[in-house]
Amino acid sequence: MLCNEPMKETIVIVPAYNEELNIKTLLDEVRSAGPDLDVVILNDGSLDRTAEAARRSGAKVIDLPCNLGVGGAVQAGFSYAYENGYQYAVRIDGDGQHPPSEIPRLLEAIKSSEADLILGSRFLGEKSYGSTRLRYCGIYLLAQFLSLICRRKVTDPTSGFQALRRPLMYFFSQAYPMDYPEPEALALMRRQGYDFAEVPAVFRERQAGVSSIQGWGTLYYMLKVFLALIVDRARSVDPRLSRQRVMEAMQHGRDGY
Repeated sequence: MLCNEPMKETIVIVPAYNEELNIKTLLDEVRSAGPDLDVVILNDGSLDRTAEAARRSGAKVIDLPCNLGVGGAVQAGFSYAYENGYQYAVRIDGDGQHPPSEIPRLLEAIKSSEADLILGSRFLGEKSYGSTRLRYCGIYLLAQFLSLICRRKVTDPTSGFQALRRPLMYFFSQAYPMDYPEPEALALMRRQGYDFAEVPAVFRERQAGVSSIQGWGTLYYMLKVFLALIVDRARSVDPRLSRQRVMEAMQHGRDGY
């Protein structure tokens, strides 16, 4: 799809499901961190007043037709960012675990490097985020496996705190994992020639509500992620979405096909 919009700088993408208690505070923090940042809330079929709270706070809200899950909501956000001409996108979660005060650090990293994606890692630098032993072990094993198949060091494979460039926006708008988006997306983008790097980022506990993955559900989640990554390796890549092809198209003024 061609982008007819003038180029814009940065948009913050926030997938949100039943985050009525968190969304206003989060939006206030985003404005404090970057008054010039645009924000779009992807209301993923919330059953509470998430959308109303976001609109009252002045945010752009896209109401998805049903609960698509985090993968579908994030992909919708990337599509919106790409089609509206943004150069950079920052993804944060609607539950408040990603402090907006850390956004400038991710943006500085993406603008000063050649990486297509910068991943905020809670396991680099000073430890700022508590986790259960079971969850930490699962994340560690997944990180080791992803580091092997991506040929890049990964410390926080489930982090949704990310900054990315426009070419990767286009790629993710066309091909983004639905079930286990964070680890699968890293493996998928590397197979298509894109690159990523990690920077230390402070995380915090969910501000309100309850996580959807708890207890032994963490182990079940990790096992399913490993299986999904193995299945993904057997699929062929799409040369039309390779970094080289997308970059060439953009250099010739064709943002897409």
